[in-house]
Amino acid sequence: MIELVHKAQEGDEEAFLSIFQEYEIDLYRIAFVYVKNKDDALDVVQETAYRSFKKIGTLRNPVHIKTWLIKIAISCATDLLRKQKKVVHLHPEYLHLIDSAEQDIPLSLSLKDLIETLNESEKSIILWKFYYGYTLQEISEIEESPLGTVKSVLYRALAKLRKQIRRADMYE
Repeated sequence: MIELVHKAQEGDEEAFLSIFQEYEIDLYRIAFVYVKNKDDALDVVQETAYRSFKKIGTLRNPVHIKTWLIKIAISCATDLLRKQKKVVHLHPEYLHLIDSAEQDIPLSLSLKDLIETLNESEKSIILWKFYYGYTLQEISEIEESPLGTVKSVLYRALAKLRKQIRRADMYE
């Protein structure tokens, strides 16, 4: 993989395509968590491909290609979400018209709802830690934040999630 990254940095488009295809599914998943629909997630993946292709030369350590791509995908997703804040959303009475072929099990829906209560920083760190399995030190390097800050954000996010779960338990 490191050899492919070096080739891509030298302008080899096929090498870049091979790298990107290796991580495309992971990038789609992370985008979907942020934007919550398949069309926008695909747009995020496409924008990630464009930005990463243009900036592959700036990647300092080829070992971190996956985290670098994920970071770009998160940036693209948050950019898209900022743009969408100006969009008028569909009324709930029309939701039955939307194709619901890819519905998740209720547990997944509740986890998605819980994660949506977090701010962008908290959401990113939770996903890095529990979805991708990175250590706190690795997350600190990825986020370019001090280890103490990453720990604080993680524990604050977990406390929010616990509070939400307790609140949901009260209603059942």
